[in-house]
Amino acid sequence: MLAQLRSFPNLLTLLRLSFIPFVVSSVLDGRYGIALTLFVLAGISDGLDGLLARALGQRTKLGEYLDPIADKLLISTLFLVLSVMHRVPWRVTAVVFGRDIIILVVCALVYMTTPLRDFSPTLYGKANTVAQIVTLGATLLAEVQPLSWVMDVKKAGLWTVFGLTIFSALHYVYLLGVRLRAVGADRPAQRSA
Repeated sequence: MLAQLRSFPNLLTLLRLSFIPFVVSSVLDGRYGIALTLFVLAGISDGLDGLLARALGQRTKLGEYLDPIADKLLISTLFLVLSVMHRVPWRVTAVVFGRDIIILVVCALVYMTTPLRDFSPTLYGKANTVAQIVTLGATLLAEVQPLSWVMDVKKAGLWTVFGLTIFSALHYVYLLGVRLRAVGADRPAQRSA
């Protein structure tokens, strides 16, 4: 585990995690330029860690779990803080958190009670993550440069995130049901004694 932690891609992921308190404090202090810079650096490190893991042959099980956790923590925390600062509507943040909690609880229950281990993200889930990142970036940029096109991207992004978050949650739960039925069909019928 320690060797996996010291791999360069995983160190980049840990660096991304370390950005979170600085992004939060920057937003709370109204220093949106710094928050935006750190958010962009976090995005670059996210792209680099995956690229380096493949290029250097340093893909690890720890990295498979750590990378999405770092992404979710950064995104969710930023939605929460921006709602506290009245830059993002609470309904959007509630939907973002609600989706993550529902998926986490359902997957944990499925993991504990069934042999299903395929919890890979869906295309809609990935699209939702991209929409969240773009919306957060536009929200931070709107505080630095309140240009009309930035405000339009922010507004469109908030509505997209709201709708896509709900849809992707429903789709993910539906797919888990399909996967569970497939696992149940593959298991031999139990004979009653």
